[in-house]
This record gives sequence, C-alpha cells and structure tokens, in this order.
Amino acid sequence: MTSLYGRGQVTGLPQWDRCAVMGVVNVTPDSFSDGGRWFDTTAAVKHGLDLVARGADLVDVGGESTRPGAARVDEDEELRRVIPVVRGLASEGVVVSVDTMRACVAERSLAAGAALVNDVSGGLADPAMIPVVADAGAPFVVMHWRGFLRGDNVKGTYEDVVGEVVDELHARVEAVLAGGIAADRIILDPGLGFSKEAEHDLVLLAHLDRLGALGHPLLVAASRKRFLGRVLAGAEGSPPPARERDAATAAVSALAAHAGAWAVRVHEVRATADAVRVARAMEEARAAGSAPGTRGERGAEGDR
Repeated sequence: MTSLYGRGQVTGLPQWDRCAVMGVVNVTPDSFSDGGRWFDTTAAVKHGLDLVARGADLVDVGGESTRPGAARVDEDEELRRVIPVVRGLASEGVVVSVDTMRACVAERSLAAGAALVNDVSGGLADPAMIPVVADAGAPFVVMHWRGFLRGDNVKGTYEDVVGEVVDELHARVEAVLAGGIAADRIILDPGLGFSKEAEHDLVLLAHLDRLGALGHPLLVAASRKRFLGRVLAGAEGSPPPARERDAATAAVSALAAHAGAWAVRVHEVRATADAVRVARAMEEARAAGSAPGTRGERGAEGDR
C-alpha cells in the first residue's frame, strides 16, 4: 500500500498531525455492533466522554442503524435520540459529528453544537441535506452509497470496484460542490460494507491511494464490519461476533493511517488510538531516516 503522507486538513475542524480517531456512539436499540448499550441519553453522553478519555479526537453520534435490512426510524424519534446527546457532548468540549441522512436532524444537531455532518448517503437520501450543510458552512462526509441496504442493494455488483467507487464518488463530489459546500470542507468515505462484499472492501482498502487522488481527506470506517469477520473466520470457520473484531479493526486503522487516511471511525478506541500513533511515529522515522546526513546509531543495549 502506497503511503500518501499528506492526509489533508478539513476547514472548520481541529488540525491533527496524524490520522484522527473518530469514536462511535450509537443511540439505537438495533446497531449491528452494540445495539441498545448506549440508548439512554445519560449513558450515551458518558460513553462519548469515555471514548475521548481513551483517545478519540471526535465522536460520531447516530440515532439510526444502517445495518442491512434495518427499518428506518421516523424523524421525530431520531431527533429525540440524537439532539440531547449531541448537546451534552458539545457542552463538554467534545468535537461532535452527527451521523444522519436527514437534513432536519443535521440542522438541529449543528445548532446543538455538532461540528461535522456524516451522511452515509452523501446527500442522496434527503435533497435538503446539501443546502442545509452549505448554509451552515459545516464540513460534510460524502460516503459511497448505492441506496438503502435492502434486497439487491445489500450485495453490490462491480466489474472494477475501485474504478467504479472512484468515479461515483467523483460525481457525488461534483454535485456537493455545485450545491454550495466548499471543497475544503468535503471528506470522502469509500463506504466499506455498503453494497459491497468482503473482497470489495479489501480491494478498496488496498487502493486508498486512488481514492486519495480525488483530492479530499479520507474517512475509513471499517470497525467490526462483516468483511473483518470473514477474514478472521478463514475458509471454513464461522465469523466471530462483532465485538471480537477489535484487534482486526486496529490493524486496519494502522494500515489506513499509514496510507494517509484523515480519520478512522471505530467503536473501541484505545487500540486504534495507539495504532495511529505508531503509524505516525513510523512516518516521522522514515522522514528522519531519509534526511541528508542521517545515520543510524546502535545503542549500548538491545531493547528486548
């Protein structure tokens, strides 16, 4: 995997000198990973603060499950779930992202203190989304999306998954720019697990450089997803439960950070926070080692 070393910055958000860690707070009863654990507002806010204490740089709050086959909640229910958590975390100084496909939820969340809108549909699910984000001047995550995960959309068909995802994201970026969102506030997400099979996800991860060539920071959201379960299960085994995929998630986080991802979105923060810092240290060591006149010196004692 070719390192990009230049993950980009997003206007309107803090500037980190390494891949950022986005912690996940699902305020839902039916998330594939941790459904119901943080459904209560108080518990959700506490969990978000715990994620920051463990190393999260920002926290993504969502009130609607996007797992395959999940029924959509109505707008009032999504607002009831999300807004108090966004407000509670923002009041504690947390950088909050809101994970929603609804313009009303995005607008109310931004008013409550959210700094970023993370729309898995890239503005396709709600035509009002792009104008709302543009008017607010907020950063916006554009994910590769081929519709709600029902029926044939659960399993996408691709002849060249990298080329098709790149082309479709490029077209979506053009639409977002035409809608008034500034180029320096756009973040791209390859949409791992959304209308993609395990082999598609792995190929996309192996070619993040081609996604990065679109010229916008990348958010990689691989945490606990099905493709990791398939990798860990091997040819004959059963995939481990979602919560047993955190070590694999941290491995992907390190690889994504090395490849130049702007941020990784994860459920279990500590291992990934360590992983991205190691990746950053290796970047610095590589740069120092290639500087003119740099010479390695052997220490008096081995570090065993």
